[in-house]
Amino acid sequence: MTDPGLDPVRESLTAIAPSPCPLVSVCIPAYRGGAVLGRTIESVLWQTLSDFELIIIDDNSPDDTVRVVESFRDPRVRLLRNASNLGPEGNWSRCLTEARGRYFKLLPQDDVLDPECLAKQVAVLEDDPDEQLALVFCARRVIDAQDREVVARGYPGSRGGRISGQAVTRQSARRGTNLLGEPGAVLFRLSLARRVGPFDASCAYVVDLDYWYRLLQHGDAYYLPERLAAFRVSSGSWSVAIGARQYDDFRRFLEKYRCLPQYGLGAIDVLVGKTMAGVNNVLRLMVYRALIGRR
Repeated sequence: MTDPGLDPVRESLTAIAPSPCPLVSVCIPAYRGGAVLGRTIESVLWQTLSDFELIIIDDNSPDDTVRVVESFRDPRVRLLRNASNLGPEGNWSRCLTEARGRYFKLLPQDDVLDPECLAKQVAVLEDDPDEQLALVFCARRVIDAQDREVVARGYPGSRGGRISGQAVTRQSARRGTNLLGEPGAVLFRLSLARRVGPFDASCAYVVDLDYWYRLLQHGDAYYLPERLAAFRVSSGSWSVAIGARQYDDFRRFLEKYRCLPQYGLGAIDVLVGKTMAGVNNVLRLMVYRALIGRR
């Protein structure tokens, strides 16, 4: 029987049976996500590639996050709830533990995917049988709370294709920012993640970039110039909440990787990166504040 109060979009997404060994695990670590989570879930369920599982792990939210997830009647959706709050690092790492797919995508609760995102990113890794690629990433849009595009971001100077792992890590360091993008823009093999280990949020702002660096010790990156993911800036975004710490976190991140010779970061790279990180932080906070106040 159809629930008369159920969104027709949610009701229509019920026909695809889940796979015990899905091709992709998309995992959403959620906390106080009731206001934004529905749109994020819909963007996953409308993917043109249907062989995936969607795991939402609620970090003991006090709001209606669980109710929002339970309103979706697609059998590929799996809801888990932490008995106590683990924080972002613990919840992100639990996503890795619970995933069963060949490929893995972490999707923040605020963000959305283009319908072709999984299909196009999976195709790149499927065409890499020798596993020379550590990850595939794409251009993305920055959107506000009303889904309006504010700006587009991509990898500078590239029309797409393979980029060496060391080139990507050095460029990100020198530009003082995460050139690969937020988690929703990146896809990688779960088998490699098992080797790399859990997330490390000791430098909270760059917890994602830190993981990309660790993955890229095992292969190259592949860039898709199409905007296949969108990063939302709103008052509830974790990136906004930690905005004042972003510059300090990036500086500590650079010092951490300068001490690891395999990344090839020199004193000039670190000096330039710290300068750029300061400039980026000022500009970023200006944009965040403008967007949060935008109606």
